[in-house]
Amino acid sequence: MIQISGLKKYFRTRDGRVEALRGIDLEVAEGEFCVLLGPSGCGKTTTLRCVAGLERADAGEIRISGAVVSSSARGVQVPAEKRDIGMVFQSYAIWPHMNVFQNVAFPLIRGRRQVPRRLVAEKVRRALSLVQLEHMESRPATDLSGGQQQRVAMARAVVTEPQILLMDEPLSNLDARLREQMRLELKKITSSVGVTTLYVTHDQAEALSLGDKVCVMHEGEILQIGTPREVYARPDNLFVAQFVGEMNFVPGRVTGAGQVDSPLGQVRCHVPPRCEPGSELTLAIRPERLTLKHELNDGSDGVKGTVISKNYVGDAALFEVQVRDVILRIKLPGDSDFAIGNQVAVVVPADHWRVYTGS
Repeated sequence: MIQISGLKKYFRTRDGRVEALRGIDLEVAEGEFCVLLGPSGCGKTTTLRCVAGLERADAGEIRISGAVVSSSARGVQVPAEKRDIGMVFQSYAIWPHMNVFQNVAFPLIRGRRQVPRRLVAEKVRRALSLVQLEHMESRPATDLSGGQQQRVAMARAVVTEPQILLMDEPLSNLDARLREQMRLELKKITSSVGVTTLYVTHDQAEALSLGDKVCVMHEGEILQIGTPREVYARPDNLFVAQFVGEMNFVPGRVTGAGQVDSPLGQVRCHVPPRCEPGSELTLAIRPERLTLKHELNDGSDGVKGTVISKNYVGDAALFEVQVRDVILRIKLPGDSDFAIGNQVAVVVPADHWRVYTGS
C-alpha cells in the first residue's frame, strides 16, 4: 500500500545542511498499522510529511497503491490534496467556529472528494459513530474536551474513506489517562475501517500497544523494523535497547565460548561468533527477566546484593539492587515483600541476556 525507497531529505540551516532522512526504505501493507517511533529530531515526522505530500523529498521514491506520488529522479510530486489520504495532526486543527457536524462534513462539501449533499449527513453520522460522538453533532467545537476534539479530527480524517491514514503524535496533548483510553479507541477505529495507517510517536507504550509493525528511527535512519514483540524482546542494537522500554546494561569482556566476565561475575550467555576472548561487550536484560530471593547462605541461587530502593506502582514493584559496582533494576509483582536494606540473591537467567558489541 505504501512503498518508500531510498527517501532522503535535507534542510538548510544557519549551521549548514542537515540530513533529516538518510535513505529510508519502508513498506506498509494494506490494512497495516505501522508506527514510526523515535526521539525528537530523528526524522519520523519528516517521513510522514513526505508521504502526505507536505514536504518534497530530495531523493528517493514514494508509491501509494502502486502509483508513484513522489520521485525526485522522475520529477514527480503529486500534490497533497490529490493523494488519497486522511491526516490527523498533533494539534487537533478543528475549526472553532463550527460545530461537530460541520467540522466532519467539511471535506465532503469543500474538499477534492466532494459527495452529493444528500449523502453528506449519512457519511458524517457513520464517521461520528465510529468515534462514539454520534450524539454530539450540534455541539460547538469550543465546548469539547481535548479527547472529544481529537475524536472529531479522527472522524474528519476517515469520513472520505481514504486509502491511507496519517497521524502525527495525535495523543501527545492529552493527559495520561485519556491518552491510554484513546489508544484503545484508535486501534478499534482503524481496525473497523480497515484503513492503512502510518503513525508517528515518541511514546514507546503507544507504539507497542498500537502498532502491527514498529519502525525505530534515529538520526534519519530506520534502525529496526519488526512486530512490537520483536522490537521489545530482541532489540537489534544498543540504541534500540536503550530507547525501547527499561533495560539493565552491564559491561563485560569475553573470556571464552559463551562466557563473559562482568561486575556480576562470570555470566553465561550467547556470545557473537566474531567476538574473540578479550573483546568488550555490553550485556542487557529487561527488569522483568530478573527475580529476587531472600539471600541464601551459599549464594548458589544468584548474585548477592542489597535492595537500595523500592517503588510501588500498584500491580508491580520496581526495585533497585546494588550488586558490587552495578545497580540493577528489577520488576516484580506488587505484593513482593522485599524491603530496602534486605540482603537478597538476584537470579539472572542466562537465556534472557542480549549481547551488544562495544561498551
